[in-house]
Amino acid sequence: MTKLWQGTRTRVSICEIAVAFAVAFAAPAPALAQPAAPTDVLAPVVPLVGRWMGTSEGQPGTGTVEREYERALGARYIRVRNRSTYPPQAKNPKGETHEDEGFFSFDRARTRVVFRQFHVEGFVNTYVQDLEAKPGTVSFVTEGIENIPPGYRARETYVMHGADEIEEVFEMAEPGKGFEVYSRVRLKRVR
Repeated sequence: MTKLWQGTRTRVSICEIAVAFAVAFAAPAPALAQPAAPTDVLAPVVPLVGRWMGTSEGQPGTGTVEREYERALGARYIRVRNRSTYPPQAKNPKGETHEDEGFFSFDRARTRVVFRQFHVEGFVNTYVQDLEAKPGTVSFVTEGIENIPPGYRARETYVMHGADEIEEVFEMAEPGKGFEVYSRVRLKRVR
């Protein structure tokens, strides 16, 4: 009888093992589950990626704008190239062509998007994302402006009007004063 009991016990053990394997491989294990897609740290400015054309109104007068935002350097950054053309007019008798280029990056220490903008006139603006911006907008305030008297500040605000239309408001503030609109740009996506 002892042998029968031992043989039965062995058969039960094999059945238990077979059931355990079937259950283990049928249910997804946490270690085998698909990893979550990484979060894009530049998500607030990703909607800007593309080619845009539009108009500008403000202190330099009325003009046309061509702009392109694209992923750069292994998609770690977003590069922007801008060209605004203001023909001769009452506000700006000589007219002007303004160009600037910049990069959006993500500062892990501050957990904010940073925007560095280089202007043909020699100004270099370093903006930091304003986390208190209104819903549907992305706003950046300068933490430094090179080649301008101390105390000046600037703010860039992007208002998204759907996937294919942007309004950008550029404001400046003299030392000790509040922001005033310098220009307002309306852009439509070309591609």
